[in-house]
Amino acid sequence: MRTFDDDDDSVVVVVGSGPGGATLAHELGGRGVRVVVLEAGPWITNDEFVNDDHAAFEQLSWLDPRLATGSWTLADDFPTLPAWNGRCVGGTAVLWTGVCPRFKAHEFATRTTYGDVPGTTLADWPVGLTELDVFYTEAERAIGVTHRHGKPPLPANNNYKVLAEGARRVGYRHVATGPYAGNAEPYDGRPATVQDGFNSQGDKHGSKWSPLVREIPRAVATGNVEVRANSQAVQIMLGADGRADAVVYADAQGTLHRQRARAVVVAGNAIETPRLLLLSAEARHPNGLANSSGQLGRNYMRHTTGVVHAQFPEPVHHYRGENMAGVVSDESRHDPARGFAGGYYLEMISQGLPSFVTFVQPGGWGRAYTEFIERYTHTASVWICGEDMPQSRNRVTLSTTLTDRLGLPAPEVHYDDHPNDIAMREHAYTRAEAVFRAVGATTMRRSPAMPSGHNLGTARMSAEPDAGVVNEFGRAHDIPNLFISDGSVFPTGAAANPTLTIVALALRQSAYVTECLFAN
Repeated sequence: MRTFDDDDDSVVVVVGSGPGGATLAHELGGRGVRVVVLEAGPWITNDEFVNDDHAAFEQLSWLDPRLATGSWTLADDFPTLPAWNGRCVGGTAVLWTGVCPRFKAHEFATRTTYGDVPGTTLADWPVGLTELDVFYTEAERAIGVTHRHGKPPLPANNNYKVLAEGARRVGYRHVATGPYAGNAEPYDGRPATVQDGFNSQGDKHGSKWSPLVREIPRAVATGNVEVRANSQAVQIMLGADGRADAVVYADAQGTLHRQRARAVVVAGNAIETPRLLLLSAEARHPNGLANSSGQLGRNYMRHTTGVVHAQFPEPVHHYRGENMAGVVSDESRHDPARGFAGGYYLEMISQGLPSFVTFVQPGGWGRAYTEFIERYTHTASVWICGEDMPQSRNRVTLSTTLTDRLGLPAPEVHYDDHPNDIAMREHAYTRAEAVFRAVGATTMRRSPAMPSGHNLGTARMSAEPDAGVVNEFGRAHDIPNLFISDGSVFPTGAAANPTLTIVALALRQSAYVTECLFAN
């Protein structure tokens, strides 16, 4: 791998190696742009993954201190773990489950479509489905999404068969094992899945797409990209001209280094991205970089979620096969007659026994709880993934009481459910229960939200500088060579899992970033 000197000011520094950062680094490297990727976590290979829930969680997760506040259940259930992110080369996509729906046209124009929903900060995106269509296609081909462009579907496991038959009996029509980012047959140098169900432990077999297995090695192969693992960005520095000219980062021992930069791209996710920009406050930007609008850190979204578990007289063995390869799309429409704006997906989910024990009833105890756990092999489960409402008070700030290993303020993630979120969740719980009841479930249990995997908003894009943090290409309104390339730029969250859209936006952004570099 080519390396660059800390004093080389010809490089673009990309902070974060997840779907957005890695995709952009790969594209820029292919265009001849020199790139240094700073990744806070280690470089873990597929051979090093551990097919054990607890060990994999410790190996791959961002475990630095964080604080959850607000009325959401996570503030009580997991106050120090409001989100589940990867801390490794490849980012959270190393442990993602792989569901890849596109956003719908109306989800790019929610303010126009939903109207004035009191208490929300709904906003139309400055980019729509028409502009993103070609990039969605490119992203689907790069990821190898099943059900798209001739890619065959994944085979159905028992968990899916229960879901699909129940969905059919209650009248749902749009049920499939994808779109999914795991291979049903060999594709793009990756093997077909062996249906081992270990996606969230890193996918040792390598059939699932992640930047670790595709974008990162291909970026390095261009000869223009260096990936520095165990390098946590702690400050973006500006020159006398007001442009970003360096990134300060800490190595594994906590020693600080300063990498000079031609431009900086932040792709740390919707919690660490605003945190870094807030930590980088200076005299010209006392409230954080790119925050003249006051929107930095605000409008945090994490999807309206929950789980319904159902148990049956006969074994289901839901943990066998791909663990989320089943999607019911019928409720992902906007239909205010249901009592809420926006829509949701019902997505099959399976959990290893340690995760099941932890999340089925946080802090669970007693006979009813233990009897439910004992029937683990007879369980089928559905996860709710719905569009939550952006709210100004839902935000990421710097904690005044909690610090990380470097002594820096930890992020505080405040979240309150909106009444629309609550109505949607209740509707989804009820419909999921109807699906399972239709195929003979004997016992059902509603579980609350798990630590957030879909972290969105906090640096929203906007056409006007006073309404957001970046423009439609992720360029900061306030600093011309500072860009953001992750889910924090989403003005609204849609109902769909966000990774495909993050990759599509990064692909679109790459040409724009290149033009900006050569224009300056």
